[in-house]
Amino acid sequence: MTPLVILPGLICDSRMFGETLAAIPDSMVIDGFYGGADRIEAMADYALAQMPERCALLGHSMGARVALEVIRKAPERVERLALVDTGIHPVKPGEQDGRYRLRDLGRVQGMAALVTEWLPPMMGFAGLRDEALMDRLYAMAVSAGISTFEAQIEALLHRPVVDGLLPTIACPTLVAVGRQDQWSPVGQHEAIAAAIPDARLRVVEHAGHMMPAESPQAFNQIVREWLGQPAPIHVQYQVEGEV
Repeated sequence: MTPLVILPGLICDSRMFGETLAAIPDSMVIDGFYGGADRIEAMADYALAQMPERCALLGHSMGARVALEVIRKAPERVERLALVDTGIHPVKPGEQDGRYRLRDLGRVQGMAALVTEWLPPMMGFAGLRDEALMDRLYAMAVSAGISTFEAQIEALLHRPVVDGLLPTIACPTLVAVGRQDQWSPVGQHEAIAAAIPDARLRVVEHAGHMMPAESPQAFNQIVREWLGQPAPIHVQYQVEGEV
């Protein structure tokens, strides 16, 4: 089976995907918080340097934006693509202020205070009540540190435009989201799936933005289904904007 490579989101690492790594053979997470990179393009380079020559590529949240940049840079390296709990929109009004407010909170009061405010809105109702899960995700996010948070929000605030890229994606593509994801809602994923030829949309009930950790069994099932889709032996990609 083609190796599965997972690209984590903002201040996340392999602790988000422990049950997936245990359940799916030959899977790996690109850890290391993208080497402190502060641009999506540099994060993609960091991932490409660690990825196998060809893989199934899954990005969660910010990691899905990195995955799209990998597709732009080296589509021949990606046999299939999964975009999970994410977005393709440009920076929204008020987004920079909100991200900088959290950054400033972390600078003044420390990473623990930042994560205490940041994490709960990312969770679904059941996840919020799961103390062990909340403790694990809290420890993961705090361990990233304020410098990593600052670098990654700068990457997100300067994210590349991908509208022209999506229609050129020719590999089997999964678009997945938690039903209770308030940060990246279902409608956003419907638009992403509609823009990518033959993409499949899957919605996981009772989960929020941290769906892979909140509902790992459901997540693993849709990942297995995606991994089992036939993939073309050779894909000819067109240049963005080419007709």
